[in-house]
Amino acid sequence: MSLTLREASKDTLQVQAKTYHYYSLPLAAKQIGDISRLPKSLKVLLENLLRWQDGDSVTADDIHALAAWLTQAHADREIAWRPARVLMQDFTGVPAVVDLAAMREAVKRLGGDTAKVNPLSPVDLVIDHSVTVDRFGDDDAFSENVRLEMERNHERYVFLRWGQQAFSRFSVVPPGTGICHQVNLEYLGKAVWSEEQNGEWVAWPDSLVGTDSHTTMINGLGVLGWGVGGIEAEAAMLGQPVSMLIPDVVGFKLSGKLREGITATDLVLTVTQMLRKHGVVGKFVEFYGDGLDSLPLADRATIANMSPEYGATCGFFPIDAVTLDYMRLSGRSDAQIALVEAYAKAQGMWRLPGDEPVFTSTLALDMGEVEASLAGPKRPQDRVALGNVPKAFAASAELELNAAQKNRPPVEYTLNGHQYALPDGAVVIAAITSCTNTSNPSVLMAAGLLAKKAVARGLKRQPWVKASLAPGSKVVSDYLAHAGLTPWLDALGFNLVGYGCTTCIGNSGPLPEPIELAIKQGDLTVGAVLSGNRNFEGRIHPLVKTNWLASPPLVVAYALAGNMNLDLTRDPLGHDGQGAPVYLRDIWPSGQEIARAVEAVSTDMFHKEYAAVFEGTPEWKSIQVEGSDTYGWQPDSTYIRLSPFFDEMGVTPDPVEDIHGARILAMLGDSVTTDHISPAGNIKAESPAGRYLQSHGVERRDFNSYGSRRGNHEVMMRGTFANIRIRNEMVPGVEGGMTRHLPGAEVVSIYDAAMRYQQEGTPLAVIAGKEYGSGSSRDWAAKGPRLLGVRVVIAESFERIHRSNLIGMGILPLEFAPGVSRKTLGLTGEERIDISGLQALKPGATVAVKLTRADGKTQVIHCRCRIDTATELTYYQNDGILHYVIRNMLH
Repeated sequence: MSLTLREASKDTLQVQAKTYHYYSLPLAAKQIGDISRLPKSLKVLLENLLRWQDGDSVTADDIHALAAWLTQAHADREIAWRPARVLMQDFTGVPAVVDLAAMREAVKRLGGDTAKVNPLSPVDLVIDHSVTVDRFGDDDAFSENVRLEMERNHERYVFLRWGQQAFSRFSVVPPGTGICHQVNLEYLGKAVWSEEQNGEWVAWPDSLVGTDSHTTMINGLGVLGWGVGGIEAEAAMLGQPVSMLIPDVVGFKLSGKLREGITATDLVLTVTQMLRKHGVVGKFVEFYGDGLDSLPLADRATIANMSPEYGATCGFFPIDAVTLDYMRLSGRSDAQIALVEAYAKAQGMWRLPGDEPVFTSTLALDMGEVEASLAGPKRPQDRVALGNVPKAFAASAELELNAAQKNRPPVEYTLNGHQYALPDGAVVIAAITSCTNTSNPSVLMAAGLLAKKAVARGLKRQPWVKASLAPGSKVVSDYLAHAGLTPWLDALGFNLVGYGCTTCIGNSGPLPEPIELAIKQGDLTVGAVLSGNRNFEGRIHPLVKTNWLASPPLVVAYALAGNMNLDLTRDPLGHDGQGAPVYLRDIWPSGQEIARAVEAVSTDMFHKEYAAVFEGTPEWKSIQVEGSDTYGWQPDSTYIRLSPFFDEMGVTPDPVEDIHGARILAMLGDSVTTDHISPAGNIKAESPAGRYLQSHGVERRDFNSYGSRRGNHEVMMRGTFANIRIRNEMVPGVEGGMTRHLPGAEVVSIYDAAMRYQQEGTPLAVIAGKEYGSGSSRDWAAKGPRLLGVRVVIAESFERIHRSNLIGMGILPLEFAPGVSRKTLGLTGEERIDISGLQALKPGATVAVKLTRADGKTQVIHCRCRIDTATELTYYQNDGILHYVIRNMLH
């Protein structure tokens, strides 16, 4: 009997007197053909298929199809990928654990074994999304924000502590430790995984899926992984493979070096703009070229982090000597580093000088051409050269709904006994935040050095600027202190506020009340400058209409200048004690100064901070939980509720129902993000979610955020489409989550309209433009519409994660034919929608959609079904991916 490819490729590797078994790509190549020029990211996928070949979920044909990718640099084939592990943050992790707990209840109700609802692969959950910048600008900011975080989120943390003891292979990194992606880069990521199986050590590439879009940051370490929705991640941890089409791979060739004064942030904003323009949605991006020799791993991680912003599934950097240097610096063991080098070289995954893999398409950038940049005012791909920021700001202000009054006069206000005037264009938030840049010592040292030089010249932060420093790990605080830069950042108000995402995910906290009143009084268009990766409308702060991504030193510079209307390449940041102007160029640190400061980063710092990474503070340790396998749900809880998704499910699925007489709940434009669909920030008191919380005795000051309440479906369904900046074209001139309840003309909240439609038994549809669901991998952006009664979303195009999330919740994603849109069809939102034949649906099929206009006239349009694979179709037919998993367990 002939050996399977899996059996024929098994080999051993000797590393430091230890024997590892592995599945050898060179041995497999003897049967599947030369794969030496296959992109290295696809070699990781190929090894995964070899290792998991079982003749069922992975066949020999799948392996041959991936090898044959080389002939066309493309392949139309669905494969099953099994990542080594799962990474979560708490905003997405809490609802995932709620789902697991609810699945246990469902399995118990249907007569199954609750112990089967348990992760089969390692899961790390890092609590990083809950700390808010309430206190800032003083030495007590950190301790006060942590105290408030523990107080507000106690119930959620009790639930996570329960999950920690109830589920196997599930670890929790406590609050106040760092941001999940930076902890992953500095500590959790291994580059090559190894485990003892049946008495022998087996090695394979480290890989993962994460419940946060920026999971791709670990691609900088040569680890293949990307963000998925919480529902997909739950399925992966319960043993379901990730269903995917073999991707196209775009090669991005880097050459040259960054010029003096240009940062990794400027580089990543340039790369993001180039790749968005090229079109990489649903594709892998792999970086290559000899420019990588001089690109530090922290810079690679910054570029990889922004994969969701350029739209790619991942932004992969192959393993090379730079990878090993970083692993050594960050305290990985000698044995681990030796294994990574030996394994990557044996598998042809090591980057060699002059490597030219075959790619679907390529781009190239000479890093010497990169210029100082920001991105804004509301999309990360909209790069603006530093000198053009005033022009871009003016253009953005004119796009406002209420832009009739230009040149608004400054508004007088009093703060701490002093009188000031708040100008239009004021920078009211300057935040060094986010995993994107706080994992990068060179830009953080640059910020500290710039602060030191600014203070020496007598410059101060403008009084209306809320400044904050929220690093992604405690190592950052160590090296800033060791380099002697902490006092200078503190002097400008950039005191430590917490170790977490803070401003980048909308936890910027309130502005001082006089400033908020001044903005409202003058209807001012103000700005936030942050070193983050997301600047979508309504995300950073409800009163801040323009948000700008920038490097940490530019964040400091804008805190000094205090106004978006200033051209920092020509206008002074301020004046010194003698009244002389001080320009940005005067205080910008040299490359030599930055390099000297970066030398302060030592391996001892990583060892010290990660020695007790899972232990947490005394407050965390003191949380007591019951040791039961099912959760003790509290009926009066406003944070954790038993979700209703499995209430009606039976052991076998009902046939898919056709859609008859669906009403349009919302008609939306281009680039509607998951932030628009399911906000993460403030809960307004007068919103449906705010009214619900008040009716349950929650005071406004204790509302917390939408993100922190994702374990409560009652809050989240009321928050669906509730973003303050969303524009539903069915109610022109209105911002916020409003719609019409048809056939009448009454304008009501989207939640209230949906509840009325549910009482009437009317199914719902959402119509949208291009890039629907871009942004964060937010499963509530699919769960919320499902609970509102949405059965179908018809858009011009979908972002990858959101499309799969919709299917995972049993919602049908359809795409208009090329050249067809809500505008070309002249839709008003008053149409009724019928879709038949859903029982016979096929992946990628053309679906007839019947539109009935308000005047009774009908029209049939043909849309493409964006259920792309047979596995996705199975999930849809089961009413969702988790329903399918439960039924599998029962059978």
